[in-house]
Amino acid sequence: MVEGTPFGNVIVFLEKLGVYDIVLPFLLVFTIVFAVFERTKVFGTEEVDGVKYSRKNLNAMVAFVIAFLVVASSQLVGIINKSLSRLVLLILVSISFLVLIGTFFSEKEEVILEGGWRTFFMVIMFIGVVLIFMSSIDTKSGKSWLGYLIDYLKENFGSTGVSSVVLIIVIIVFMLYIIQEPGSGKKEGKKEKDEHGSAAHH
Repeated sequence: MVEGTPFGNVIVFLEKLGVYDIVLPFLLVFTIVFAVFERTKVFGTEEVDGVKYSRKNLNAMVAFVIAFLVVASSQLVGIINKSLSRLVLLILVSISFLVLIGTFFSEKEEVILEGGWRTFFMVIMFIGVVLIFMSSIDTKSGKSWLGYLIDYLKENFGSTGVSSVVLIIVIIVFMLYIIQEPGSGKKEGKKEKDEHGSAAHH
């Protein structure tokens, strides 16, 4: 952060007001929880003139309370701030990768990744998100869950338990690779083309 400049002083002023520790986490949690409630309609619906609407007042009130409880815990706010900053970094890395891949395709190519490659990078992104949250949550000793897990694996890598887990993971991956139907991606692509062709014909 650059202090001494007009914009830098504004950022410092907002930080002292608690915008980054209270206001923004509150708005983020409130928006996400309210959107989930509106989507799932867990509190039911009400009918007005024959049209069903979600109970916005209940959804907003519960989301408001949950957001306040979250910002009341400094530990939860710290986890959210650290996780989001690292998630943004992961998003930028993935976008940069997609930009590099896009240089190998023509303008008419709509799908950049499909089939096994798309599944592979979805798994990689999921693992990256899990690792980010594990590195953001600290234990009582001050070490993150990810650091604790790495140290545990270093100390017990030769033990029977860790070796068994690694063996089970390898077996599961191998079984999924064997069970996967050959040419499933091609069949789905051909089916979509046939549907588009039939629709255009009609």
